[in-house]
Amino acid sequence: MSDTPYGRPPRLTRRGRLLLLLIALLVVVVTVVLVLVLRKPGAPARSLVVPEGWRASQVYAAVDKRLDLPPGTAKKAAASAQLKLPAEAKGNPEGYLFPATYPVTDDTTPGGLLGYMVDTANRRFGQDRIAEGARGSGLTVYQVVTVAGIVQAEADSAADMGKVARVIRNRLERGMPLQMDSTLNYALNRSTLATTMGDTTMESPYNTYVHKGLPPTPIGNPGQQAVDAAIRPTPGNWLYFVTVAPGDTRFTDSYAQQLLNVREFNENQKKRGSAG
Repeated sequence: MSDTPYGRPPRLTRRGRLLLLLIALLVVVVTVVLVLVLRKPGAPARSLVVPEGWRASQVYAAVDKRLDLPPGTAKKAAASAQLKLPAEAKGNPEGYLFPATYPVTDDTTPGGLLGYMVDTANRRFGQDRIAEGARGSGLTVYQVVTVAGIVQAEADSAADMGKVARVIRNRLERGMPLQMDSTLNYALNRSTLATTMGDTTMESPYNTYVHKGLPPTPIGNPGQQAVDAAIRPTPGNWLYFVTVAPGDTRFTDSYAQQLLNVREFNENQKKRGSAG
């Protein structure tokens, strides 16, 4: 039984409604603050960062870790996810797991996440300027991505990317083997500056000391700058380069000068080794 006239509930005044609204807003703010306070320091955001130049194997491992899955799960998913890859890739997504920050939710699957990366790559590589640049170079878009993967791995800085791309282009046009250590490292699943004579004679389609032309697939997942360098190399007649020291990459068209530069590189490596 109501204690108000006619059995109707009391009506709130304008001030009362405003007070209730403020109380509700305060509850929301306090809830958000509690979530932030209770969150563990340094807890990762719900996203996955794929850096430029990562190989597919590194991406797979990061996906497994981020989604808390057994090692090898993402690699298996890549084989069955029906990724939208160019025919030249023959089902291998290397080069098309585009470097970016990807959102991750509780419903994210490894196949779905890898598909998102490939779709992102297709949007980027499908731009008209990429296709036109590839045609102007006498390359397919897939081959441009392959060049970009080498550029990403070899260039000491973004400023050097155009020059590295020019060396690759010049050597291809002259029918010279590329002789890139980065392709050997890919074949051996390593990252090192120490290449031996034995490495350069190993049997692998990725051994660009022995086999002329581009390797059969990209050797990593290049970023946009590397792709841009691949379609618009810096003008020049360079055929050789070596990073003598961090920030000091020497480009030349003289083999004799290259030998001198390599000697300086080796001396610097010895100094670093003895200092360590």
